[in-house]
Amino acid sequence: MTTRVQPIPQEARAFQGRRAGLVTRAAAACIDIALVVLALILAYLVFVVVVVFLVPPRGLQVSVPPLWLELVVVTSAITLYLTLCWHRGGRTYGGLVMGLRVVNRRDRSLGLGMAFLRAAFTVVFPLGLAWVAVSRRNRSIQDVVLGTSVVYDWKVRPGASPVPL
Repeated sequence: MTTRVQPIPQEARAFQGRRAGLVTRAAAACIDIALVVLALILAYLVFVVVVVFLVPPRGLQVSVPPLWLELVVVTSAITLYLTLCWHRGGRTYGGLVMGLRVVNRRDRSLGLGMAFLRAAFTVVFPLGLAWVAVSRRNRSIQDVVLGTSVVYDWKVRPGASPVPL
């Protein structure tokens, strides 16, 4: 006789499919921001090391990019990361850690266009997340405008990769 292992803890089963609150969503967002910033720092360090080893050392100065360029790169990277993750599996790495998934009105993953709109809206207006605190339906401004929801979802779906490869 075989026993079936339930991947969702007993305590969490009651929350499965419900809309996530502010604290859980903010924690997932912090994880995602940290991940993207660390990836960008690593990419910059690799770039600097490659330049140092490939360029003759006479007069080499690694300059710090202007602030506007840093802001463009960071916002573009976060938007791309969110778009690809929400389109491919409905969740980012932060969402995976916190057990969250972004879904459309039909409880499915977002299409590429909708994922991009939601990502851009989220990056341009991050304070929209604060609306979850006063919303009776736990929806951010982005969710209300675009018809999306962030739900608790611990189920593992075959083929749904949390982070694009």
